[in-house]
Amino acid sequence: MYPGLGVWFAATRPAFLSVTFVGVLLGIASTIHDQTFRSIPLAMVALFFALIAHAGANVINDYYDALSGCDDTNTERITPFTGGSRFIQDGLLTQHQTKLFGYGLLASVIPAGFFLLTQSGLDLLWIGLAGLMSGWAYSAPPLKLQSRGLGEIAIMFAWVMVTLGSAFVQSHNLSTTTIVAALAYAPLVANVLFVNQIPDRNADAYAGKKTLIVRHGASIALSGSLLLYLGSVGILAIGVVQGYLPGACLFAGIAAIPAIRSLRAMYQSPTDPMMLRAAIPMAILSCLLFGSALTLGLLL
Repeated sequence: MYPGLGVWFAATRPAFLSVTFVGVLLGIASTIHDQTFRSIPLAMVALFFALIAHAGANVINDYYDALSGCDDTNTERITPFTGGSRFIQDGLLTQHQTKLFGYGLLASVIPAGFFLLTQSGLDLLWIGLAGLMSGWAYSAPPLKLQSRGLGEIAIMFAWVMVTLGSAFVQSHNLSTTTIVAALAYAPLVANVLFVNQIPDRNADAYAGKKTLIVRHGASIALSGSLLLYLGSVGILAIGVVQGYLPGACLFAGIAAIPAIRSLRAMYQSPTDPMMLRAAIPMAILSCLLFGSALTLGLLL
């Protein structure tokens, strides 16, 4: 039976698209703060196709994880957060359907990108290509950045591009405010990936995916996550002190509440499934709360 629309939609892992939704809003908010915002329709087009690009990257990740055998052997996943969508393993989609769907989503972004170029200028091309390539190279050979321990760097770079791109569509240039806001948000997106790798470490190792957790063990989970949190907080503080961000952006510090809960769970045991069931959603919540509060600070 041919999969229904609900299956195709769910295969994109829509809950995780929220980090892109917030990243785009952050870029838009920076242009409102800078008084360079131009058009609600352009903002909607940029938002929609940023979500499509992220969805395509998620589906492509499922396809290559199925090829490597990673998801097939993953018996320690924390559902619904880690281990992929499981649609291939559960027989809802074939590998071939998943591949065509993922690459089709990525290809659909290209015409929208050319339209936005006509509205915003050629420099948007390099921002868009950089973001799209990062999402693809995260999973796909020959680069497979996640398997080389570079997944977190790829994710930070991609989400910086998400925020910069949504701002460039409006302003035709990049202000220091936009750049600092993007740099503050991106480490927390990478932290979501980093923490999610913990329960998948044995399956990743079996499939040859040498993530940071596979390379160095779960013992680095607490220190690695803390470092990413401190990176975001440090950039936020510097941005406010230097006047690149308004003081209201310090409200993003509210994200420390779920962040501390996530870190505390990993401190107690970074490998205990019960602790991870607390750490992972708190890491996601801290990311979304930080980005949303930063957006609100720029608007205020």
